[in-house]
Amino acid sequence: MKIDKNKLAIQILALIGLGLSIKLAFIYYSANYDKYALSSFCSINEFIDCDGAAKTTTSQFWGIPLAYWGIFFYILVLFLSVVNRFKNIRFLKFLEVFKNPKSYIAFLGTIAFLCSMILAGLSLFKIHKLCILCFITYFLDFIIAVIAADGLFKNIVAAFKTTFVDFIDGAKKYFKTFLVLLVVSTSFLAYSGITLNFVPHIKKSRDILKYRKIKYNPYRVSGNTLGAKDGTVVIELYSDYVCPLCYIHNIMLHQAAKEFNNVKVVHHNYPFDRECNPNVSYTMHPNACFMSRGALAAAKQGNYWGMSSLLYEKQPKNLEEMLKLSKELNFDNDRFIQDFKSQEITDELNAELKKGAEYDIDATPTMYINGDKCVGVKPYYELRKLLISYGAKTK
Repeated sequence: MKIDKNKLAIQILALIGLGLSIKLAFIYYSANYDKYALSSFCSINEFIDCDGAAKTTTSQFWGIPLAYWGIFFYILVLFLSVVNRFKNIRFLKFLEVFKNPKSYIAFLGTIAFLCSMILAGLSLFKIHKLCILCFITYFLDFIIAVIAADGLFKNIVAAFKTTFVDFIDGAKKYFKTFLVLLVVSTSFLAYSGITLNFVPHIKKSRDILKYRKIKYNPYRVSGNTLGAKDGTVVIELYSDYVCPLCYIHNIMLHQAAKEFNNVKVVHHNYPFDRECNPNVSYTMHPNACFMSRGALAAAKQGNYWGMSSLLYEKQPKNLEEMLKLSKELNFDNDRFIQDFKSQEITDELNAELKKGAEYDIDATPTMYINGDKCVGVKPYYELRKLLISYGAKTK
């Protein structure tokens, strides 16, 4: 029996690509969902970093990891390479629509390669990380397309035309089946792209980023109390006004306090600034101590939370800028300055720092929900579920 060397070469390349794609799927999972996973063998430095590339938003398309798209592509190529063997089977009669499988492989390989070049550009010039295994699959796609087309430009153009004509003919002949497949596939892609349920880490990062883009806290309150005065779900928050994640967390907690009728938020200053905090090894957030004093001074005039929101948003660098915030809140500026510089405020801040040290606070934001510790920022939909699990009730 004569062996079709081109077909055999395509099958070998597709199997190699399939193996690489499966490996990339494992790398994707480990990098994003296994906090105990070791670095993969292809994460060599800051630039050559498969794990780092897998963690970026460019590692998915329409809510599906690129590695899964690769698995689908290579399985499809393998299927097309052997489809002629199954056309004579009675219950597989519909496979007759695949009249020119090699043309379809050339078409798909070319499309895959063009998409790969876009991904290569994003990798090199946007995320600045190179995934070696990904680049190998890019070349495999190109070689598959060239072999299937028996040449370059002219034959590939012909393969595109043949694929288009056969596609139209097949869709006409099996219109109902085609329509069902179209609806199912479109619905699935719409679901994956909108919900991002197959890439939950990206869903989380996008939800958090949404809050980072907010320049003005739309849920802000005035006064020294955030939430229900006698709330049964109590959040003890340790935060730093210079911390970007704390800015996001502040908005989320204000939203939660507005949504639930029994949630209470108690704020504790824990600036990562050696100027006032001897418990941190170095100053990570300069000026954080200064802003903490401003919040505590604002409490003396009954608007701790109003000042807190302004501190996160305005980031005052000196007393003159702080007094502008005081004036915006209609404070008595003379009294504010007196309180700001007082020993009483120093003692209050030191007491909060001491309490934070006793709790071994080593990151902000850190919160205790009815005594249970939770570090970092969660997307709001997760924070909401967490509070409900502690008994939070919507208004």
